[in-house]
Amino acid sequence: MVNTLPAQVQAGSFLTLHYRLAGPQGDVINTFEGQPATLTLGAGELSPALEERLVGLPEGTRTTFEVPAGAAFGDRNPDMVQWLARRELDAMGDPDEIYAIGEVVELPTPDGQGRFAGVVQAVRDDGALQLDFNHPLAGQPVTFEVHVIGVL
Repeated sequence: MVNTLPAQVQAGSFLTLHYRLAGPQGDVINTFEGQPATLTLGAGELSPALEERLVGLPEGTRTTFEVPAGAAFGDRNPDMVQWLARRELDAMGDPDEIYAIGEVVELPTPDGQGRFAGVVQAVRDDGALQLDFNHPLAGQPVTFEVHVIGVL
């Protein structure tokens, strides 16, 4: 007899899915209008709190989870808001770049192997930037909508 039950998401599953993450101000990520995402559960591509909501879902499921404030991406950490001198920015990127409040700035990791992002909170006259390195949804309730297309 052939097993006709759909595959279920479990730790280590390779997934193809559409998902939307939204906070009180609206969508932060939404793949429903474009290509679906592919990821491996447990590889750190989604927060553990979001991944645990996927475990056990059968292939084909479309559902929405309401995740309480701080549960998806932790609480906002004031230590993650830092000033970066213009000379440091220039050394990491384009010295002619003009930065604006609300802009996302990508910077190399100290080892040069990856990148991380911060949102410009303020710009001083000397060109220094105040950057917020918290996740945009840190400390906020999150709506997590998902359509599990495929499970391997």
